[in-house]
Amino acid sequence: MAGVLSAEIHHFTYGPITPILAYAVSVLGSLLGLTCTARARRLDPGARRGGWLMLAAWAIGGTGIWTMHFMAMLGFGVNGVALRFDIPITVASAVLAVAVVGIGLFIVGLGKPNVLRVLFGGLFTGLGVASMHYTGMAALRVDGSITHSRNLVIASVVIAVVAATVALWFTLVVSKPGTTFASALVMGVAVCGMHYTAMAGVRVNAGQPTLHLHGATAGTMLLPIIVLVVLVVVLLFYALLSEPKEEDAAARAFLDRQAAERLAAQQSAPAAQPIGVRRTRLR
Repeated sequence: MAGVLSAEIHHFTYGPITPILAYAVSVLGSLLGLTCTARARRLDPGARRGGWLMLAAWAIGGTGIWTMHFMAMLGFGVNGVALRFDIPITVASAVLAVAVVGIGLFIVGLGKPNVLRVLFGGLFTGLGVASMHYTGMAALRVDGSITHSRNLVIASVVIAVVAATVALWFTLVVSKPGTTFASALVMGVAVCGMHYTAMAGVRVNAGQPTLHLHGATAGTMLLPIIVLVVLVVVLLFYALLSEPKEEDAAARAFLDRQAAERLAAQQSAPAAQPIGVRRTRLR
């Protein structure tokens, strides 16, 4: 039996294009998510606010975090070792990313915001995001075994918790376009930092090559993921553009008040009596 050898790993197989794309996707998802949470804060608690928070979860969790993870994994390669992705586990990691971000947003966004909510939501979401990363890594199939450095696992979890806490705080305070964009840049750095910190601790012990390695290649999964991301982004943009602006809402409220005042004035005014009735009373 051949001995187990540690294989040479490359995190940037295609050069800087994969980390650049990963960061750009993370910033885009964060930007859309923060815009959605800003809209949610202007609404009263209820179904509409919950709907905007769900859209934010899709943007941040699905695009800003999970799609960033997959884009970065496109640059992951191992010399002499074939790589495949288990599709059900990969899909589960995407669902997990959206779910944990959504729960965190609902923790801080539905009730009265306070420090305790942000800290608890950040802890929960950060642990969930780290779990998403390692679930995604569990979907990786190789001719051999994958191990992780314990210290870098801990470091990646800490980064994930801190990043999630800061992100949830941003969702409560960011509203202006300039600060929203700057916050999205910071969130992109944090998410990518968590991913590459975790990946720095990955070791692949090459085993005997096999012709029966199950799963999909990264290239096979790339097209449907890109289509899904484009659809999500288009839907989010449509929702943001179709939502009435503050000026429109204020004008509508003013017109409603004017109509209500006129109706109340008409109802309170004495009804005019017919001429024949008044003459009868004078006689």
